[in-house]
Amino acid sequence: MQMTNIPFGTTDWANIERVEHKGESGSAFWRTKQCGAIRVRMVEYTAGYKADHWCQKGHILLCLEGELYIELENGEVHLLKAGMSYEVADDTMAHRSYTSMGAKLFIVD
Repeated sequence: MQMTNIPFGTTDWANIERVEHKGESGSAFWRTKQCGAIRVRMVEYTAGYKADHWCQKGHILLCLEGELYIELENGEVHLLKAGMSYEVADDTMAHRSYTSMGAKLFIVD
């Protein structure tokens, strides 16, 4: 990841518009900031959320609250709890997320 042309700044995430993205079940609420070519997001998944697609995008994802399951296309499932992260490159392993209790995430991609 090359981070260029991003001036120093701070972000008050409460002031970033909260946009709903419906899943196969439940909803994800994104607050998104674009920093050059890098997207930074604060995301909240409602209890019962399940993504409606397999994602090929690379991410660095930190679970701030709750629990999140990451299902890989090969059938593997990984559980993230608060304080845990996962990292995956673009086009490396298709994945999708789901949660029974809800989760709050910080994502860089």
